[in-house]
Amino acid sequence: MNKVLNRMDLQSESNAIDQKVQDLLARMTLAEKIGQMNQQDATGDTVSADMAEAIRAGRLGSVINLSNAAVGNELQKIAVEESRLGIPLVAARDVIHGFKTIQPIPLGQAATWNPDLVQEGARVAALEARKNGIHWTFAPMIDISRDARWGRIAESFGEDPFLTTQMGVAMVMGFQGDDLSDNGSIAACAKHFAGYGASETGRDYNTTNIPENELRNVYLPPFKAAADAGVATFMASFSDIDGIPASANEFLFQQVLRGEWRYEGMTISDWDSIRQLSDHGLTDGDRDAAHQALIAGLDMEMAGDAYLNHIEGLIDEGLVSEHRIDQMVGNILRLKFQLGLFENPYTDPDDFEEYGNPAAMAVARQMADESLVLLKNDNAALPLDKQKLSDIAIIGPMADEPYEQLGTWIFDGDPDLSITPKSAIEALVGNSARLHYSRALECTRNCGWEDIDSAVLTAEKADVALLFLGEESILSGEAHSRANINLPGRQEELIQKVKATGTPIVAVIQAGRPLTLTNILDDCDAVLYAWHPGSMGGPAIADTLFGVRPPTGRLPVSFPRAVGQLPLYYNHKNTGRPATDDTVIAIDDIPIGSTQTSLGMTAFHLDAGYRPLFPFGFGLSYTEFEYANLTLDRPELTDGQTLTVTVDITNTGKRDGTEIAQLYVRDHVGSITRPIKELKGFQSVDVRAGETKTASFELKSEQLAFYRRNKSFGTEPGKFSVWVGPNADEGIELQFQLI
Repeated sequence: MNKVLNRMDLQSESNAIDQKVQDLLARMTLAEKIGQMNQQDATGDTVSADMAEAIRAGRLGSVINLSNAAVGNELQKIAVEESRLGIPLVAARDVIHGFKTIQPIPLGQAATWNPDLVQEGARVAALEARKNGIHWTFAPMIDISRDARWGRIAESFGEDPFLTTQMGVAMVMGFQGDDLSDNGSIAACAKHFAGYGASETGRDYNTTNIPENELRNVYLPPFKAAADAGVATFMASFSDIDGIPASANEFLFQQVLRGEWRYEGMTISDWDSIRQLSDHGLTDGDRDAAHQALIAGLDMEMAGDAYLNHIEGLIDEGLVSEHRIDQMVGNILRLKFQLGLFENPYTDPDDFEEYGNPAAMAVARQMADESLVLLKNDNAALPLDKQKLSDIAIIGPMADEPYEQLGTWIFDGDPDLSITPKSAIEALVGNSARLHYSRALECTRNCGWEDIDSAVLTAEKADVALLFLGEESILSGEAHSRANINLPGRQEELIQKVKATGTPIVAVIQAGRPLTLTNILDDCDAVLYAWHPGSMGGPAIADTLFGVRPPTGRLPVSFPRAVGQLPLYYNHKNTGRPATDDTVIAIDDIPIGSTQTSLGMTAFHLDAGYRPLFPFGFGLSYTEFEYANLTLDRPELTDGQTLTVTVDITNTGKRDGTEIAQLYVRDHVGSITRPIKELKGFQSVDVRAGETKTASFELKSEQLAFYRRNKSFGTEPGKFSVWVGPNADEGIELQFQLI
């Protein structure tokens, strides 16, 4: 009964807002409507005369990159008290993985496999952003990302639609809270709609070529889930799909988003992407670009002036109706009413906790803790025992970099809040061992002085060498794609020279993407992947290295052996000639003078095989887990039913640990070819040493649905496999029938 009443209340509130929107639209001039569709950059500590006049005249509805709450209040005062209708501004900002308190990059957040924690992190970010006068963030980025060369993979949740969906929805809920009008809530934005992560060669802004079945089955599901979760806004991608840039793509915004999904929220271009339609070669000038974007249904233009300059003329010529403009402006006004800006347009920073308060830092700490992925640990090199070590070497350009550990897209991040690995290790070790520090390289690239020789001397006198390596934050993110994703600069040489000393090496890698580690893996006794871990990365790394807590992170992306394997993802198709371990032939095993033959005659690279270096879902612990007794509660499943899958997980090691159990399925025969595996569930299981726990999954029949050959969405009967295991390459398998 309470749920019914709640739905009735929500519908009543929605109807009331719609009436307010219509009443306001009826009083607006066309120029004022067009002004609401205009968003401009407000960077700076003062209000410019031009911007003040634009707001006063009703020619500006939104600002981006607001510097602080004082400037925001000054702008808002002009809008509310000096413009004809007093329509408040909505202030936007890229709040991607924290505001002042920085959490791990989204790719690192995905490595936690903990949606509840991601939701908490987004809530912290929302509160800090709202204190600064921000009402709207351009996150989450839920582009499926299969190519580590792409700089914006750092902003993503990885390669898998299911994991990305879980994390994306969690972030939306964290930003928006229970009610957008609450003082600590900000509007979220699902971006980039759609397919941006498929940019060819991982080069940012590049062309994307995605067949419709792949678009619908892989790239669109996270966006559909975000829409269903009530995300307030959608942003268009920079890229094109099938020759139509997203900012002019009627199929995406009209047929799919508005038509099929019945989405009623607001849409926005990316930065100046409407005018860039002419650069794509789709339109001839800004007027034509504005026309195409209006037809597609982009409600607001970010940082351009094509709408501002050309909508009125397009209406006069009969190319666009004012009714269409009313619908689009109505979406913008509705968001402002939902945010409560008409009632509470101003921000009082004193209403919020201080930046970097203990609760915020605690969430950043837990996120960093759970994001770390142990990739290698030969001979139990980790955890370190500070009581058994006399001398510890801390080496590398990423050991003591408060700013670089924050990662990409942290315009407002405060490096003063950062605790670096070096300082955290110093605090943890205390007087138990002597610490010897050598930066070795000025930065991760070839960018200045180098002192590898001193690093070698430092390593020679230590019991263990902790090498803090990776890539600086500027090397990933928007427009920061890389063709070579090895460790940059002279870092590989540094590893080799430290290795020659005979001192065991523990490499801690901070990066915004998966790096190709093939060249250095054999030289390291242990490798801990830390992504860019945020403000509290140092304590998280220190505690994991010294066994205060075990590593629990799991990879949200496959790690390639070589860049030539990219794009690389676990849920690929089988092909007509699938590779197996028996068919792969290494390039060095081909006899000299061999006659031409289709070696192995399967899908693999002669110089890299067919497997990743580390598979999706992979991550070691300080203990070992065994899976046994996989059971299904029925051999057959019909539409509308749920299959219960259980498995026993035993901790066979000597330490307590946490396992991320992962459920995968395969549809063996379909009207279109289906992936060899698809993630359909996961759960975190705490298992004490020697203990066995049973994990249980519920697999619903609708989770087996896909867009079929006839363009409809649904299931198809047939044979399915189900696996439960620690990653996409391992697990116990059973089969069932969908009938």
